[in-house]
Amino acid sequence: MYKIVRSSRLYEQIVQQVEDSIHKGALKPGDQLPPERELAEQFGVSRTAVREAVKALHEKGLVEAFPGRGTFITDGTSYTIRQSLDRITRKGDEGFAYLAEVRAILEPEIAALATTRVEDEDLEALREQVRVMDQAKNDPDAFIEADLDFHLTLAEAAGNPIILSLIDSIVGLLREQRLGIFHVDGGPDRGQYHHKRVLDAIEHRDPAGAREAMRAHLKQVREDSKDARPENPEA
Repeated sequence: MYKIVRSSRLYEQIVQQVEDSIHKGALKPGDQLPPERELAEQFGVSRTAVREAVKALHEKGLVEAFPGRGTFITDGTSYTIRQSLDRITRKGDEGFAYLAEVRAILEPEIAALATTRVEDEDLEALREQVRVMDQAKNDPDAFIEADLDFHLTLAEAAGNPIILSLIDSIVGLLREQRLGIFHVDGGPDRGQYHHKRVLDAIEHRDPAGAREAMRAHLKQVREDSKDARPENPEA
């Protein structure tokens, strides 16, 4: 399906080929991309180049990666929402305050709902994300990506595609802001304490416990954000 690519920036050619396949209708919304190893073999590149390409495709709103399931072509809905939210949050502190309020409204109830619908693969994904964060105390990128994946997996476990689209849009906007909190003294450890409380409630199918644990986590995030770097006003 794909041509072997040769370039100093291999991932860009991969992105172009996938985009062409989407525009020609060879890839449609809902189609799953092959696993990373298989894509690397098809393109004749390293898995690192494939990861960069998938990241770029995600930023363009063309694919979504779901923990434990794979990477899928999207219909652009999440990307459109993300663009709208990005315009709002560019207003500065006020925009991020609005975003924090939305999270406080949505995420505790999402965590509670996930306890009633979570599947084994969701639980394993949540456990793996917590393990990654435990091991990434000195790796901001790895920690933050696992953190975002944790919240996305909860949204996926809730079993409602609208919820998943909304949360994907919100946590995507928070990637840079979370970097500020990562560098707050004790920030990652406090975040992990709350992640583990949420996971424990999910494992025990405890809606009230999951709701309260998520509320406490979001409160911790708001408090830590006050000590974050100035360019990262909220997380």
